[in-house]
Amino acid sequence: MPKLSNDKNSVCSLAQKQCCIRSLNSIRCDSGVTSAKAGRSCEGDDGNSCMDDSYQVCCSCCALGLWMRRQGQGCDADLHLGPSCGHVFLTCCEEVEARSQLPLRGQENLKPTVLPRRGNGLCSQRCSTAGGRVLCSCFPGFFLMKDGHTCEGEAQYYVDECAMRKDRCGKDFLCENTPGSFKCIPKQKCLSGFTQDAHGNCVDINECSSLAQPCSSSFACVNTVGSFNCQQKVLVCNRGYHTSPDGASCADVDECQMGSHACGVGQICHNLPGSYRCDCQTGYQFDALRKVCTDVNECWSYPGRLCAQTCENTVGSYLCTCTAGFILASDQKNCEDINECDQKPCSQECVNMHGSYQCYCRQGYYLHEDGLTCEDIDECSQSIGKLCAFQCVNVVGSYLCACPPHGYVMSANGHTCTDVDECKVGSHNCSSEKTCFNLQGGFRCLSFDCPHNYKKVSSTYCERINCAPNSFDCQNSPLRITYYTLSFQSNILTPAQIFRMGPSPVYAGDHVIISITSGNEENYFSTRKLNSFTGAVYIQRKVREPKDFLIEVEMKLLRRGTVTSFLARLYVFFTPSSI
Repeated sequence: MPKLSNDKNSVCSLAQKQCCIRSLNSIRCDSGVTSAKAGRSCEGDDGNSCMDDSYQVCCSCCALGLWMRRQGQGCDADLHLGPSCGHVFLTCCEEVEARSQLPLRGQENLKPTVLPRRGNGLCSQRCSTAGGRVLCSCFPGFFLMKDGHTCEGEAQYYVDECAMRKDRCGKDFLCENTPGSFKCIPKQKCLSGFTQDAHGNCVDINECSSLAQPCSSSFACVNTVGSFNCQQKVLVCNRGYHTSPDGASCADVDECQMGSHACGVGQICHNLPGSYRCDCQTGYQFDALRKVCTDVNECWSYPGRLCAQTCENTVGSYLCTCTAGFILASDQKNCEDINECDQKPCSQECVNMHGSYQCYCRQGYYLHEDGLTCEDIDECSQSIGKLCAFQCVNVVGSYLCACPPHGYVMSANGHTCTDVDECKVGSHNCSSEKTCFNLQGGFRCLSFDCPHNYKKVSSTYCERINCAPNSFDCQNSPLRITYYTLSFQSNILTPAQIFRMGPSPVYAGDHVIISITSGNEENYFSTRKLNSFTGAVYIQRKVREPKDFLIEVEMKLLRRGTVTSFLARLYVFFTPSSI
């Protein structure tokens, strides 16, 4: 777009006015218009003279008019160009001359040119002389460059005289910038609380709508002439609510904290928005008839589900207890077998059993009637002729005792033979899948694997996996399989009780049936029912030589019309009695 003045005054203002008026009416102005229409440059002739200004101004104003016509912008821009430039602008903008009538050169280049940039003391826009010197200046809307000759700016760019502090307004007026100029507006002279309208009248300010928060939340704003008032709001809260401390809202009443609830003894109050709720404590239930909370007997409500053995109801809760031979586990629900042998109740040998234990005596001793103490057998006084445990070698004046070549060592007393615990010292040959069990004079490698459809709960305890609804074989199989190891000498007195079996815990009405299902083909063992809930396994005839047995003892428990079976697998070992 062509660069030229947008001053409302004539381009012939200031020091060069007389020179420029004479130039605009001269042939040079016509020559500038002709150059613009032909699309030629608007630069004037060389020389240090103000006469070039008329050619440049007329050429630029006409070029702007031609450009505005081609852009379809209309010819209203002359209102901002001043009389002389505006006249040239309108002449070229409103001309309807066909392009075919333009010279050939003008058809080739119809783009308007920019104002000339001249150096070597020549001005691109305005020039004036003072004391024989040429002074350059720019049209309004243009700025003089650092070279002192060239003017830069857009024809549509307006200078903000107010921002550049070029206004002439007094202290009682405000400067407002306008296109190409500025205007002075009288300052407001209204009292506080009023403002001036478009006609200069003072009108009241509505502070309630113009201010962000004129009053606090608990007060309402009321506008007055020149000011405003804050009036306190009146709140009516529903039942269960009260007015907040600031009076601005309704807050919930905590009946539980204030003690205004109607919950009975043993009930817990829970606050709700606008109300409250009464609940019974854990372990209690609400008696709708008596309107009180009563204790829940968890043992009756959930029989057999809370405790593994015995359930005892307490006020608001319950306790799990175990029968003799068991101790309550860390989960306070299940019962774990007590290894009574750790407390060394027997004077000699002790074998732990599920829920109990059994004392046994070493060679040369017998078990006292108390079932705990082993008393020595005086072999010599019984005329058995043996002073040694295994072999006696007579010598002059004394005797020597010897032990078997394998599995024993001579005791410190020189008479008895001590068994070598191959499992403890690591001299056994059991694989990693089997468990080593020490015997008198030897050891056995035992397998405690669980059958199909069972999972191993401990090293000697298997539990049946849940059965499919139509799998009767699975449902009739034992619920639990437990392994036990028992060792005896072949000279044990018969009949002798070696194992007891019964349910734990015991309930009134329980009945058990004990039977040996396998491993008793030679009829060494028998079963006997001690009472309705306990059975025992006996050795009914003497085993005269070392022998190993694996017998399966089944217990069928009849409880509340349901039969459940349990299986005990007994490894019974008989060792030589001569040691």
